[in-house]
Amino acid sequence: MSKLTNRDSLIKVREAYKKSFDAEKIKVFVCAGNGCIASGSLKVYEKLLETVKSKNIPCSVELKEEPGHSAGLKKGGCPGFCSQSVLVSVEPAGWLYTKVTVEDVEDIVELTIKNGKPVERLAYKTEDGKPILKRDDIPFYKKQTRIVLENCGKINAESIKEYLAAGGYTAFEKVLFDMSCEDVCAEITESNLRGRGGAGFPAGRKWADTLKAQGSPKYVVCNGDEGDPGAFMDQSVMEGLPHQMIEGMLIAAKAIGAEQGYIYVRAEYPNAVSRLRIAIEQAEEYGLLGDHILGSDFNFHLTIYRGAGAFVCGEGSALMGSIEGRRGMPRVKRYRSTERGLYEKPTVLNNVETYANVPLIINRGAKWYKAIGSETSPGTKTFALTGKIANTGLIEVPMGTKLRDIIYDIGGGIKDGRAFKAVQIGGPSGGCLTEADLDMPLDFDSVPKAGAIIGSGGLVVMDDANCMIEIARFFMDFTKRESCGKCVPCREGTLRMLEILERIVAGEGKEGDIETLEELSNAISKASLCGLGKTAPNPVISTLKRFRNEYEDHIYKKTCTAKECKKLKKLTISPENCSGCGACAKGCPVGAITQQSETLEGKKRPYYVLDGAKCIKCMHCLEKCKFNAVEEEE
Repeated sequence: MSKLTNRDSLIKVREAYKKSFDAEKIKVFVCAGNGCIASGSLKVYEKLLETVKSKNIPCSVELKEEPGHSAGLKKGGCPGFCSQSVLVSVEPAGWLYTKVTVEDVEDIVELTIKNGKPVERLAYKTEDGKPILKRDDIPFYKKQTRIVLENCGKINAESIKEYLAAGGYTAFEKVLFDMSCEDVCAEITESNLRGRGGAGFPAGRKWADTLKAQGSPKYVVCNGDEGDPGAFMDQSVMEGLPHQMIEGMLIAAKAIGAEQGYIYVRAEYPNAVSRLRIAIEQAEEYGLLGDHILGSDFNFHLTIYRGAGAFVCGEGSALMGSIEGRRGMPRVKRYRSTERGLYEKPTVLNNVETYANVPLIINRGAKWYKAIGSETSPGTKTFALTGKIANTGLIEVPMGTKLRDIIYDIGGGIKDGRAFKAVQIGGPSGGCLTEADLDMPLDFDSVPKAGAIIGSGGLVVMDDANCMIEIARFFMDFTKRESCGKCVPCREGTLRMLEILERIVAGEGKEGDIETLEELSNAISKASLCGLGKTAPNPVISTLKRFRNEYEDHIYKKTCTAKECKKLKKLTISPENCSGCGACAKGCPVGAITQQSETLEGKKRPYYVLDGAKCIKCMHCLEKCKFNAVEEEE
C-alpha cells in the first residue's frame, strides 16, 4: 500500500474497502480479547481457518481493495459477554455464539460460513433454557448503549482496512481539512466530554488550555496504565479498537499543535501492546501518522511506552516522570500539565476511553453527544462488571444509569440466588455502594455524594458471603504494596491501617481500633501527595460508614457474620456423624483433634473431638471429612 497523500486518496480507499467489506455477506468474528484468548479462542480461530482451507470454501481472512469472497473469517475485539466465552459473532446477521469450543468448528463452517445459516445450539440460553440467537435480544445487551464499543467485535481488531471500511479516520479528515484548532477545542468543550480515567475533568477545557499555553513542543499522552483490580475497560478498547483511540489522539494533537504523542501501557497487557504496534505501523504505512499527513503541513508521531506495572503510574505526574526515564513517583503540582507536563512542556493527558469518544463527537456533533447520559455527565461509560454476579463482562451504559439496572438487568442478578450486599466501585480508590444506593444514578456528580468515585469503571459485586472488613483489607493491602513510598502519610499510614485490619480479621481486634482507623483515614487523605494516597482510605471509610456493625462484631464478639474470615470460624465435630475414620486427625498440624470412645449396646464406638483452644483454623479437617461431621458453629 502506497502512502495516502491527500484527502481524495483517503476517501477513495475508504470507499473501496467499504465495498469489499459489504460484499462479505457472512462475516465470522472470533473474539480475540484477553478473556476469550484465555478460554481458547485462538485455538477456535486456527481450527476454523484450517477447516475452511481443507474444505476449499471461499473465505476471506484479509480485506482487499477489490471485493473478494462472500464470506470472511476474522479476529474481532471483545463483544463483552465474558462469562459466556469463547464468543463468536456473525455479522451482519447480529448472531452471537456462546461457549464455543474447537468441537463446534465443523458446524460453524458447514452451516454458517458455507450456507449462511445459524448454529442454533450455540445460541445464548436463558435460565429457563430459552435460546436467544440475536445479540441485541440478549438481556445482557438490551439496556446497554454501545457507542464507544459499537464496532468492538464487529471489525477485525488488527485491520486498518476494516476500520476505514467502517468510516474510520473520517473525524480526523474533517479536523485536518475543515476545522481550526479553536473549532476542535470548542466542539469538545461544547460536548462536555469528561475524562473517563476517573477524575471527570472536562477534556475540552484541558485541550483549550494547552492550545493557549506558551512553550514548544507540545505533547499528547494517552494513559493506558489501567491498574485497578478487576478493571479491563481500556484494555478491551486498545485490543479491539486501537485505531479509534489513535484517531482520537490525532485529533487532540491537531487541536493543540502537537507533533509527538505517547501511549503509556502497562507491560501486563502484551496483547494490547501488540495490537497498538500493528495499528501504528499500519497508520504510518497509510500516511495517517508521520510527516506531512495526507499532504498537509501537520506532522504527528506516536510512541508506545511500556510501564512496569506500578499502580501509582496511573497518576499523571508519575506517568510522565516514567516516560522521561525517572522513577514513577508523583510530583508536587505547582503547575497543571497543560502548562508544564511531559518534559516541562504543555501536555494533554487523557485516558484510552476519553480519546475513543473523540471521533464520535467530531463526526456526530456535540449536540448528539449531550443527548446521551445525564445533564452534567453526558455520553456513556464503560464498566468492567465482575464478582458475585451472573453475567460478568465489559458493558457500556449511558451516564446516569442506575446501579439496579446494571446489577439486575444487565448483570442478571447475584449468582446462586444469594443476596446482594455491596459493590466496590472505582477500585482501590473507590468505595462501597449498598442496597440503599441501587437507585442512585452512576455519574461523576452523584457517586461522590455517596462517598465513592466512579474511577476508571471497575464494578466488583459482592454477596452476603463476603466479609466487608476482608474486602477493605484486600484493597488496603493492594494500595500499601503499590505506594511509591515518596510521602510519609501514604507510605506509613497505609501500612498501619493494613496492620489493624489484619488483626481484626484474625480475631485480634481491640478497643479503639475503629477510632484509630478513622483518624488514620483522615490524616492520610489530607496529607498525601497524590491521588493514590488521598483516596487509599476510601474502602475503609465507606465500609465503616455502611458496615460498622461488622467491624464491631469482629472486634467485640469475635465473629464474622459472613463466615469468611478463617480465624474467626469455630469448628466442632458431631459425634453422631463421626465415623471414627480419623482422616481429620491425621492431617491436623497442631494435634487439636483427639480420639474418644463411647459404649453403645456393649460395644465401644470411636469418635473424634476438636479442641477449639488449640485449633488454628487451617480448615484441613473440614476439607478431609467425607461424612459432614466437621461443622462450623453458628
